[in-house]
Amino acid sequence: MTLKDIHNVYFIGVGGIGMSALARYFMFIKKDVAGYDKTKTPLTEALSEMGIRIHYNDDVASIDGRYMDPSNTLIVYTPAVPDCHTEYQYFLQHGFTVKKRSEVLGIITRDTFCFAVAGTHGKTTTSSILAHLLNEAGTPFTAFLGGISEDFDSNFLFKGTEYSVVEADEYDRSFLQLQPNVACITSMDADHLDIYGSNDELIRSFGEFADKLESGGKLYVRNGLPLQGITYGIDDDSDYCIENPRVQEGGYIFDLVTPELTLTGVKFNKPGRHNLLNGLVAFAMATETGASPRLLADALQSFKGVQRRFSYKIKEDGFVFIDDYAHHPTEIDAVYHAISEMHPNKKVLAVFQPHLFTRTKDFADDFAKSLSQFNSIVLLDIYPAREEPIEGVTSSWLLNMIDNPMKKLVEKSKLIDEIKLQNPEVLVTMGAGDIGLEVSKIKKELEYAG
Repeated sequence: MTLKDIHNVYFIGVGGIGMSALARYFMFIKKDVAGYDKTKTPLTEALSEMGIRIHYNDDVASIDGRYMDPSNTLIVYTPAVPDCHTEYQYFLQHGFTVKKRSEVLGIITRDTFCFAVAGTHGKTTTSSILAHLLNEAGTPFTAFLGGISEDFDSNFLFKGTEYSVVEADEYDRSFLQLQPNVACITSMDADHLDIYGSNDELIRSFGEFADKLESGGKLYVRNGLPLQGITYGIDDDSDYCIENPRVQEGGYIFDLVTPELTLTGVKFNKPGRHNLLNGLVAFAMATETGASPRLLADALQSFKGVQRRFSYKIKEDGFVFIDDYAHHPTEIDAVYHAISEMHPNKKVLAVFQPHLFTRTKDFADDFAKSLSQFNSIVLLDIYPAREEPIEGVTSSWLLNMIDNPMKKLVEKSKLIDEIKLQNPEVLVTMGAGDIGLEVSKIKKELEYAG
């Protein structure tokens, strides 16, 4: 089956951030789109408003009849869907074309000049910056993003078909379905060990991804990673380098050094050195289109950000509320250092919802060390996502490892009361689970805390 043969597309797990971008794409090219998801969320409601029919019970009888013809219906599923899922099994057993999200993304981007952003951290921000830069340069491109860009208020953008921007997701080795023309690798910290078994295997998989580059393709790698490519870094010997970065009015100003020229007085307004690196490699990749380096460098300043990536929800003189997707110790460290740089000597309360029992178990010591840095820590229960509980792996178990007397385990229903009680100068909420759904409630209650 080719995309031309497809009239209908049915998504199992349509509310996922990557799945919903694909759903928007198929709606844009005038296909009939419907799907299932486990839970109603603001994202599924937004898809419903576009005309995508979504139901929330795993029941074949709930599927509209037009999606029951194997000859013209494509089934797209997320790896997070369990094998026992009733609808998934039905489609497998009745001759439908059933493909993972990553396979479909590979098919869509195959006839484009594909930019792929890989790494255990930084994919969403980097790909969103890249999309912003290409848009500012007037480049014809389509972008599939892993978060809601604040520049476009969407995780999907269609400005043409010559270029494509995608996140190359290492989970379940999905990125091996892509054949990019230009790629970057932002980081290779141990993660998804439930899939890979060891960090060595994860690193080997990134090497396989690098080998997927089209002939003549280019690979950008953060300086220090054990892969060959065009390097980027801060105040080092990288091919693309940020020099003399300094904080100015809540953002950065710096010099940007390329192999050909140096651009001075470049500004970027997202806090954190990790975000500086994300902006740098997005700039380097964007130059592959032939756009003016000065234009691209100037466009860095107007990048607004991505929802739940160091997003300021409240920014008053006496109180700051930041929300971040951080769900790995390295990401928590990055958030801590960004807060310390932008809001020095402030009393910081970190609220963290651990994501997955396996990740909590695999990195418990590192989580404890990272969280201990904050002035005060509140833990929520572990968000299980696709997993069953692991005996002994709980938020209470993790809390006992944290070397900080100002720590507490709190029920979600009592979180706002606890925040008010502690009265921090800076509040940061972190996690990849449903803590994101609490943010608007917290903001509403604390809007005038300053």
